[in-house]
Amino acid sequence: MKFSRKPADDDSPPAYDDQAPKAHDWQTAVPDTALFPEPPKYFGAHERSPASNADSDSAEAGDEWCRQYPLARPLAAEAVTGELRLLPPFDFYGSIRPDVKGGRWRVSTAKGSPDRCIIGYPPMYLAAGPRGSETTTTTTTIYYEARLLSSSPCVSMAMGFTALPYPSFRMPGWHRGSLAVHGDDGRRYVDDGWGGKDFTAVFERGRTYGVGMTMGGDAVDVFFTCDGVRVGGWDLHEETDAEEEFPVTGLEGYHDVSCALGTFDGLEFEVVLEKERWVYRGDEVV
Repeated sequence: MKFSRKPADDDSPPAYDDQAPKAHDWQTAVPDTALFPEPPKYFGAHERSPASNADSDSAEAGDEWCRQYPLARPLAAEAVTGELRLLPPFDFYGSIRPDVKGGRWRVSTAKGSPDRCIIGYPPMYLAAGPRGSETTTTTTTIYYEARLLSSSPCVSMAMGFTALPYPSFRMPGWHRGSLAVHGDDGRRYVDDGWGGKDFTAVFERGRTYGVGMTMGGDAVDVFFTCDGVRVGGWDLHEETDAEEEFPVTGLEGYHDVSCALGTFDGLEFEVVLEKERWVYRGDEVV
C-alpha cells in the first residue's frame, strides 16, 4: 500500500492515501459451474438392491467357492461337441424343458425358490476360436434372448454371461467372471455382490429381453435389448470409482464364456438360443 511522509521535523504519524484498495472480483475468478459438462455416470454403484438381497453368509460362501475353484483354461475348439443346452443347477426347484424343434427352452421355478444360476454349455464364446475356423475374425458377438411369460408369478429373472466355473447357488453378476442384468431391480451387475448399478426398467411379463457381448481386441461391448430394440449397453472396461471398482477378469476374451440365467422365487420364462427365432435383428447378431 502506498504512503507519504510529512517533513522530518513533524512527529505526527505518516498519512496514508485515502484511496480504498480494489475489491477482489471473485465472481470473475470463479467460472459458472452451469457451463460444466454432466458428471460421469460411472459413480453409480449401490450398496443394496431395492428388490431383494442375499444374506452375507451366502455371499461369503460364493466367494469361498470361487477361491476353491479358479477359472478354467479355455477349451480346445475341436474338443467342444454337441448343441448348446441349459444345465440345471444343483438343488434346483423347478424344470428346464427343451422345445421339440430345438433352440428354445422353457424354464419354470417354484414359488419361494432360492437363488440359482442356470448355465449354458458348451460355452457360447470360445477363447480358442469357433469350431472349424482356421482364421480369427476381428470381433465375436454372443447373444441370446429370454421372454418372461404372462403366467410368471415374479419378474426376478437375471440374464447375462459367465466364465467357468461359477457357483450355481448365486445369481450371475455377483462373482468373478460374470455379468448380468437383474429383472427385479433393472440394475446391471459385474462381479458385484452389492447393489449393482442403475441400468434399465424393471422387467415386465410378456416382454422379450436380450443380452449380448461383442469382443474384439481390447474392447468388450455389452448390449441389452427389449422387444427387438437395443435399449442400452456399456463398455466392460468403463472407468469406475476406485472404492467401487470390480475386476472383469474372465470376460475380456481370454476365457470361454457361457450364457447364464439367474432365478429367484417363482418364474415362468422361455430362453431362445437359436438366432432365427430372435426378435432382435441387429447387424451384430445376424
